[in-house]
Amino acid sequence: MIKEVILCKYGEIVLKGLNKSYFESAMLGQVKRRLEGLGAYELHCGQSVLYVEPQDEDFAFEEALRRIKNVFGIVNVIRAAACEKTVESITATAKVYLPPFLRGTKTFKVEGKRSDKRFPLTSPALSAEVGCALLDAVPGIEVDLFHPEKVVHVEVRENAAFLHADDSRGAGGIPSGTGGRALLLLSGGIDSPVAGYMIAKRGASVEALHFESFPYTSERAKEKVFELSRLLTEYTGKMNLHVLSLTKIQEELKRTVNEEYFTLLLRRSMMRLAERTAKKYHDDALITGESLGQVASQTMQALRVTDSVVSLPVFRPCIGMDKEEIIAIARKINTFETSILPYEDCCTVFTPKHPKTRPVLEKVLAEEAKLAMSELEDEAFAAMEDHVIKTY
Repeated sequence: MIKEVILCKYGEIVLKGLNKSYFESAMLGQVKRRLEGLGAYELHCGQSVLYVEPQDEDFAFEEALRRIKNVFGIVNVIRAAACEKTVESITATAKVYLPPFLRGTKTFKVEGKRSDKRFPLTSPALSAEVGCALLDAVPGIEVDLFHPEKVVHVEVRENAAFLHADDSRGAGGIPSGTGGRALLLLSGGIDSPVAGYMIAKRGASVEALHFESFPYTSERAKEKVFELSRLLTEYTGKMNLHVLSLTKIQEELKRTVNEEYFTLLLRRSMMRLAERTAKKYHDDALITGESLGQVASQTMQALRVTDSVVSLPVFRPCIGMDKEEIIAIARKINTFETSILPYEDCCTVFTPKHPKTRPVLEKVLAEEAKLAMSELEDEAFAAMEDHVIKTY
């Protein structure tokens, strides 16, 4: 009977030197959480590979593969057959296990890797042996060393030999929880979930803050943000989602200030409230989905005005990307279809016809002084809702 395992190959963790065990442990914890409830398995590491070995036939192998692909730190997730480290066992396993992966394929080649130098055959000789076995097992197939349709891999490692012909890209990056904590300003749009994903990929533990404007925004708009948070937890693990109402602040801004300053003053208030939330929950930075020049509040001058109210770093991973690039990532992480659902967020409420794109800070401050902004923000902050979002 063929024994199937999952090989999870490390990314840049291998470059971490003496700190490698710290990153490895964080990644291991993420994998364990993803595999809860899928059946019995054993987990161990060796030679920059994490091995998942099912212990019974009830193990949900396909679901395990799907979940592990989203663990940051892993660059390849491979379904493989494990066998004894003998030429006879390897070729016999190849004849049984690999033909289904080669069905409909006209050409192939074998890439052998002898990580255990005690194995008697060199890597090229091992490749030749497995290639000959597959030529016998798969009628009509031919070897093409330069432009094969399919590449078969044979790896002789410490404890066993592994054969595979079908691997998937993992999430890459650095394991979650190894790069500090950050608070994502999560709207219902396309950009902010992408921004959160990109910073999480660099090891940050990400939680989210959403601003609502009920009754100007609907309950469905809020549900949409909950779903976006859930989709992000496929990569980040559990996420805390905080919800703050901006309704009263927006109403006061509309009633009191010059219309062209409305968006800038709202953004300044949002940034102050975000920093206040971040400090309460011990986050080290803020994350926004802004892209330079995309809208009026995202010019250099406007960003300088909004950033001046906070002391924490503001990460903007989308800042130099155009919309097509951002959409491509949103599709990749499966947030795009939810983001384009037609429910408005707070930033579309009371939008001015002609917002300031090159604001002067002194004039912005003069407009802001017309409001008791501190009291309004205290009231909003006191009513903040806290939710825990998780997929597994």
